[in-house]
Amino acid sequence: MKVCGVEIKGNEAIICLLSLDDGVFHIPDCRVRKVTLEKVDRREALQAFQREFAKLMLDYSVEKVVIRQRPMKGKFAGGAVGFKIEAAIELIKELDVQILTPLEIKTLQKHNPLPVSFEETGVKIFQEGAFSTAFAFLSRSSNQE
Repeated sequence: MKVCGVEIKGNEAIICLLSLDDGVFHIPDCRVRKVTLEKVDRREALQAFQREFAKLMLDYSVEKVVIRQRPMKGKFAGGAVGFKIEAAIELIKELDVQILTPLEIKTLQKHNPLPVSFEETGVKIFQEGAFSTAFAFLSRSSNQE
């Protein structure tokens, strides 16, 4: 199964592709590491973001998109633009989208730790949140099979 982990920060959806085949994790190459929403106040820009994201997922045959949830209120609450991005991704008809809470991710990582250090994965440091989201989801999925 190939999944795309997504962490939303500001006007960007930071992504990391990860697949699990026969119990082995693979980090496929991807032409982009983040998709940016330009001109956040324009409907056309949001539609362009949505098309670009959908095309990217289609091109890489992604079966599931897993978004790291952000708090709606409090000190670390996500901004309005981030919620627009999240909604745009969730509303892509062709995608199967799921949201994981940071607590779920942390719990899954505790029970299924990464077999190598993060640095050894070759994933950029700013993608760590997206990677850990995808890894936690795939770890949970592999344990349920």
